[in-house]
Amino acid sequence: MSFDVVVIDYGIGNLYSVRRAFEACGANVVLTDDPALIVSAPRLVLPGVGAFADGMRGLIERGLDSVVREYAKSGKPLVGICLGMQMLATVSMEFGEHRGLNLIPGKVVRIPSTTMEGAPHKIPHIAWEALVRPDSIQTWDNTILANTKPGATMYHVHSFTVVPDDDAHRLADCYYNGRQISSVIRMGNVYGCQFHPEKSGRAGLALLKRFLEMS
Repeated sequence: MSFDVVVIDYGIGNLYSVRRAFEACGANVVLTDDPALIVSAPRLVLPGVGAFADGMRGLIERGLDSVVREYAKSGKPLVGICLGMQMLATVSMEFGEHRGLNLIPGKVVRIPSTTMEGAPHKIPHIAWEALVRPDSIQTWDNTILANTKPGATMYHVHSFTVVPDDDAHRLADCYYNGRQISSVIRMGNVYGCQFHPEKSGRAGLALLKRFLEMS
């Protein structure tokens, strides 16, 4: 079987919109929970929506948590989307403390319910937000954001955010009423996107096309 990208089906997530977006980029896409297909993937996507504990349970019950960790060691491109990004972290504080995949060390915490000035703002954070390159990152060349310009807007919808242990793992941020949000994180070949590229128009498709160019 020849394919360009595998999207993990673990019983939770926005599988079909992700597949359609990759297909719109010309990719041959496989949705599967088959470990053999996952480890043989040239590129791997961990999608997800919903609660962190439910997502990890879906992976663990299928024995896919260890498969994803093993894949990450291969050096091949891996991207987590929305909840999938959060599950790359070490631990989440959503409805208790839950262990993640620990592929990008860090903690998933609730977005503060107030602005930097103390005024209340809406949670979940639902907005098209501009991507900002952190001061610690010189360029997006040779990354999943190589086809993306700073200031490009992406569709975010979430109540929790990843705080990496090392700020060098923040590839792109956005700001919600002054609150710093990790929009893209990266450690080696492993990436996470908090926003939904499959719902982010041309800018989102440009990111997916770049992912398909990576090897």
